[in-house]
Formats: sequence, C-alpha cells, structure tokens
Amino acid sequence: MTTTCENVNAATPRVVVADKAGACFGVERALKLALETGRAAEGPVHTLGPLIHNPVVVRELESSGVTVVASTDEVGEGATLLLRTHGVTPAVEEAARAAGATVLDATCPFVKKCHRAAERLVAEGYQLIIVGEDGHPEVEGTLGHAPGALVIGTPKEAAAAELKRKVGIVVQTTQAEDNLRAIVSALLGRCEELRVIDTICEATHERQDAASALAGQADVMVVIGGRNSANTRHLAEICAEHCARTHHIETADELEPAWFAGAALIGVTAGASTPQAHIDSVVAAIERLDAASGAATPAEAEA
Repeated sequence: MTTTCENVNAATPRVVVADKAGACFGVERALKLALETGRAAEGPVHTLGPLIHNPVVVRELESSGVTVVASTDEVGEGATLLLRTHGVTPAVEEAARAAGATVLDATCPFVKKCHRAAERLVAEGYQLIIVGEDGHPEVEGTLGHAPGALVIGTPKEAAAAELKRKVGIVVQTTQAEDNLRAIVSALLGRCEELRVIDTICEATHERQDAASALAGQADVMVVIGGRNSANTRHLAEICAEHCARTHHIETADELEPAWFAGAALIGVTAGASTPQAHIDSVVAAIERLDAASGAATPAEAEA
C-alpha cells in the first residue's frame, strides 16, 4: 500500500513512498540472523565482507559487535562467521569452515537459486553466461559454482561474445529487466539453442516497477540506499529516466532544501538493502525541511 505523508497546509508538497521500497526478504533475514547472533554468541562475530551493500547498516552492525573481515585468514577458533547475502564461492565456504569458526549462511535464498541454476545448465552441457556486473560479489560467488562462465553486462558485450551451439543464461538477482531483454536480443540467432533462466529477484522487479510509476508523477525523487548497492543504483537510474530531479542518498543528512523548491509531489523509494527505519528517517527529515522553508508552491517558486 502506498504510504502518503501529508501536512495540513495545502502549499506543502506531498511526500509519497513507493508501493514497494526498502529491505527485501533476503536482507531482513540476514539482518535478523546477524543481530541475534551478535547478542547470543560468546566469541567474536564477523561477516565475510559487508553483509549487505549498505554502509550505514554495516556501521550499525559494527556498533552491535558484528564486524567485517576481508578473508577467512582473519577468523580464529571460537569465532562465528556469517556468509554475506551475496553468497561466496564453494572454495571460500570450505576455507571458512576449515578456519575453525562456526559458519552461518546468510546468503539470500534467491542468490542460491541462481547458483543451482548455473550448476544445472553447466551439467546439461550449456555454455553459461551470467548477465551481471563483472567483479560484483554475487557474480563472483556464482562463478565459483560455474567456473569458466562468461560474465556479460551490456548488449555490446553480448554482441561481441563468442558463442557455442548451446547457450544458457542466469542473471544477477539485482539486474534490470530491460538490460536482460536487450542482452538476450543481442544473442538471439547466434546459437542453435538459447535457454534463459530469469533469476532476477521478484523484489527487484517490484521495486523497479513501483519506482518507475511514482517517478512518472513526482516533481522530485529521493532514492535511499548504499551507493555501492547495484539494485539501488538501478533504481536511481530508472527514476532519473522519468524524473530529472532524482537524488540518490544514503542518509537524511545529505538532503538539501533547494532540491524541493516548487515541488508539489516528492517521491521516495529505497533499495532492497535499506531498512524501513532509514526510509522513515528520510521522510521525517523531508517534512522538517518543508516546515522550515515554508514550502513554496510551484507558482511561488517560479515567480
């Protein structure tokens, strides 16, 4: 249900949060596991790499005693290690267990679905293509389940790829649907068999569709989430296509009053790694800015 925050003064712009915005099931599951483990564990608790791509949340976890390590070499006996939502390669998971730590798997179930699909396609003799961002942790994890796969991020890269007779595709869960369609189009007709397993997370679809619909109506869009988050960056790109005054922020402290001059409708959305509390904080901050500025109407702002 769309959340609408309105003040009594008719000159004050409406602040509307997209129907689907913020933390997805996989992120909520991982955060719950991390916080519960941090409270219950007797020894140190670590995540192997950032648990999610949201620097603000990572800092909040650190203040709760859940710290980030870059490799299994930093983990000792008696520690608890959480595997991040993006997943890891089988080799890294084995190394984590060999280090003597208690290993808890916070990998998103939809990422695991992508891993299984990649393994199945390779086992069935397909040349595997992973549609995604080369070097992204999720893509690196999937490559660990299907060594030798091609990583393709753009239609141009797809057009230049050397293909075998049978080609299979899996997709980074946070990819934009339009990009997948464009890449598939660039591959069609260049192999005898092309099999696509669409592993884009449903939450990604929903957030992109809701953001697009709201951005088409809004005068200003605010997109909340980590700048290192692929799905949040895609949301900001989608919003910018429909609303020129789109701003990607991580915290409410980044808001600037000038962004909202003359706005009648302010849209807010958030990436799948953004907790509800962060959305609420930004909405409240926008409303405080409106109250402090006197919230000029569009006609007043143009005058």
